[in-house]
Amino acid sequence: MTDDLLARHPEVVVPTEPSARRRRPVRWLAVPLSIYAASRVVQLALIAWLLPPDGTTVNDRLMQWDAGWYVEVARHGYPHRYSYGPDGQLVGNGLAFLPGYPLLVRVVHEITRLDYRTATLLAAFLAGAGAAVAVYALGAHLYDARVGACLAALFCAQPMSATLSMAYSEGLFVAFAAGALLAGFRRAWLTAGGLGLAAALTRPTGAAVAVALALAAVMALRAGERPRWRPIAAALVALAALPAYLAWVGLRVGTWHAWFDIQTAGWGSTFDGGSATVSFVTRALRGSDEWVAVSVALLVIASVVAAVVALTTRVWPPLVAYGLLALVLVLGQGGYYHSKPRLLVPVFTLLVPAAVVLGRARARTAVPVLVGWAAFGLWYGAYLITVWRYAI
Repeated sequence: MTDDLLARHPEVVVPTEPSARRRRPVRWLAVPLSIYAASRVVQLALIAWLLPPDGTTVNDRLMQWDAGWYVEVARHGYPHRYSYGPDGQLVGNGLAFLPGYPLLVRVVHEITRLDYRTATLLAAFLAGAGAAVAVYALGAHLYDARVGACLAALFCAQPMSATLSMAYSEGLFVAFAAGALLAGFRRAWLTAGGLGLAAALTRPTGAAVAVALALAAVMALRAGERPRWRPIAAALVALAALPAYLAWVGLRVGTWHAWFDIQTAGWGSTFDGGSATVSFVTRALRGSDEWVAVSVALLVIASVVAAVVALTTRVWPPLVAYGLLALVLVLGQGGYYHSKPRLLVPVFTLLVPAAVVLGRARARTAVPVLVGWAAFGLWYGAYLITVWRYAI
């Protein structure tokens, strides 16, 4: 098994200790699910502690902002045209939200017969659990079980990991994205293509997953992969998913740029190559008196540094490609600066170098670092959805 991995992926350092894949299957669930459950308990406790005295509940905070759009799409489906405000100006509508998460909400509702609000939160919780398992498995397969556990812990407790408890699509997307990348690494091409398709139909960042799978396919073909059609098919299916949805929205509304119009009108999301992000970071560091603005600017800088580190270390190239492209899509997009920490949650591959260092470190070093990371990250997310007054 080790010789086969070295032949396929010489750029990956394979551990000399017994592979995590030979351990009991229960470990692959018990470790990440325990990490995920612990992070969610602490997160929810912090949210309850930080609730303002205005009568709102924890569930109210978890169902804020875009959660209502997901419920609307799950319950009623998509509109057939643009939407306009009382002043006649174009506004956002449900077509801005890809179908992956609303479909999961509908399935959970149909199976459990829970009301849509509860089904939406349950779907998010299950998706987050799936994300933790997939992230752990990815780290464990690329390196070893300790690195996988550290990667899962870094992911579950990162700033704005509160999103994994909210009625948002980040958890489901990461479950699909990490699963697709893992399947591509293991050369399970049909699985990789299907999960890449699902990721691209859950969040626009799925385009980065598709490109990463295309790179993995090229690497496999150059290494003599047989049959050749499998990696090619996986890449093509993943690459076609997001354009297919955008084309469907265009046909439904009657103009090819309908999805982009709706995004801009409702959320101010336009791709400007990063000029808005650079301007925000400059303003925040030069004269902002809001600590949240400064903290977001520092998180943006930290993400760029993490990307540079990933480029200079021996990380599997498709993993680096996904992280870099996903980061470009986040930082190259305009819109609300206070949404950046949430949008960075799916860029989990930037945590891989840190997970490798912690996984190789002694427990007396790794544990305090992870505890400190979790204390800040879980509190930060709880603060932004309770005390902070704007959408995330």
